[in-house]
Amino acid sequence: MSYIMAFDQGTTSSRCIIFDKKGQAVAKAQREFTQIYPRPGWVEHDPNAIWESQYGVGKEAIQKAGITAEDIAALGITNQRETTLVWDRATGQPIHNAIVWQCRRTAPMCDDLRDSGYESLFASKTGLKLDAYFSATKLAWLLDNVPGARDKAERGDLLFGTVDTWLIWNLTGGTAHVTDHTNASRTLLYNIHTCEWDEDILRLLNIPRTMLPSVKSSSGVVAHTALFGGKIPVAGIAGDQQSSLFGQGCFLSGQAKNTYGTGCFLLMNTGGQPVRSRHGLITTMAASYGGKPQYALEGSVFIGGAVVQWLRDELKLITHAAETEALAASVPDTLGAYIVPAFVGLGAPYWDAHARGAIVGLTRGVTRTHIVRAALESMAYQTYAIVEAMISDIHAVDGNTFVSAPGAVLKKLPVDGGACANDFLMQFQADILGVPVERPSVIETTALGAAYLAGLAVGYWEGTDDIIANRGAERVFIPQMEQEIAKGLIKGWERAVKQIRG
Repeated sequence: MSYIMAFDQGTTSSRCIIFDKKGQAVAKAQREFTQIYPRPGWVEHDPNAIWESQYGVGKEAIQKAGITAEDIAALGITNQRETTLVWDRATGQPIHNAIVWQCRRTAPMCDDLRDSGYESLFASKTGLKLDAYFSATKLAWLLDNVPGARDKAERGDLLFGTVDTWLIWNLTGGTAHVTDHTNASRTLLYNIHTCEWDEDILRLLNIPRTMLPSVKSSSGVVAHTALFGGKIPVAGIAGDQQSSLFGQGCFLSGQAKNTYGTGCFLLMNTGGQPVRSRHGLITTMAASYGGKPQYALEGSVFIGGAVVQWLRDELKLITHAAETEALAASVPDTLGAYIVPAFVGLGAPYWDAHARGAIVGLTRGVTRTHIVRAALESMAYQTYAIVEAMISDIHAVDGNTFVSAPGAVLKKLPVDGGACANDFLMQFQADILGVPVERPSVIETTALGAAYLAGLAVGYWEGTDDIIANRGAERVFIPQMEQEIAKGLIKGWERAVKQIRG
């Protein structure tokens, strides 16, 4: 059996990539699906569209590779996190659209819980912020707002899952209701210290325990699927950002990476101990391999590459995302304009659910080209803010609790995700951070991480040394901007953020 199959179910599209033993993609397929915006700040997906698109690209990738299910050693799954689905246990039919991680409909519920003094309870048990970003209040909203849902859930007739759980349920014909540590740790229902669903939180939110999936290791055979013409082990599961961290080979504490996808996500491995942030980051579980829990610090930017979709789909300033690189490079600056893309509030390190997006600093000379450049720059500025918070956290942690790998922390920033193919953005990111930005030869590290987790589980790769041997840099972007100029640009960004807060 020569290949590993990876499902990469993202916020705007579903992809399947077939990898070989060297970690190279031999075939890939991708399909976008519809984004649903019922009200301002609300975001939904059709659960069946998620499944049908993912199943479809799976078949397409196998066909493109010219292989059969017999040639596939294992299937790994990585997915958009926090997105919340509820379906009928007997029929497998969803009771409502999936509520997407970007959706802010439960921000008032989070405010009420915070005002009632529960913020520290959630933080201490889950490592997360009490925020509408995470799954728990989305699930509570579904139970409270879908007619009959509460009664059915209490009878044990409804199941909850994040996207990985939904995919595996469908892959196995409803015989497996499982998730892994990384996805469970994003629900605001999972105690990352005991590695169990937290009974206190379940009681507080009135969520029946019978709805929740079993939690498994990120690397290990959890089920089999026969939907592609033969029996394939489902052997790897990880939320997209933890999968990317694994795919980048960040196995040592202190190693970090940034992903430029729909959002931007900076994760740093902290080893076998959770580190609580003092500067607006969250503590989460990293992909587990070898049976021991692993942890990470994370900064989440809600709108990263999605700002380019906005330029294309809503403003009609571009036809294709690839146009942005040449447009941005055609002007020396933005003429002082900043885009703060807080379309669904601000994530780390600000955590302002009520902030909304704006273009700040407009003058008559600002053109379409300057707006495009400002949109790309917004990803770099938001990443800079997270890096600053992470550095502060590193310096604040007692060395007995957290020991970083020597020379590994922010000496360079490995990157991945679709937007990292944009040379302008990567160079600007290096300039703003003042450290080299390293783009790997395989930028599909989210899918690659899921493939590695699955392959390790079935012996396709013998260990993490095989993964490190596969890594290589396609290009390293060296900082070129004068430090004082970079500082001035960052101050302008910080002023712009202050203007749109609240």
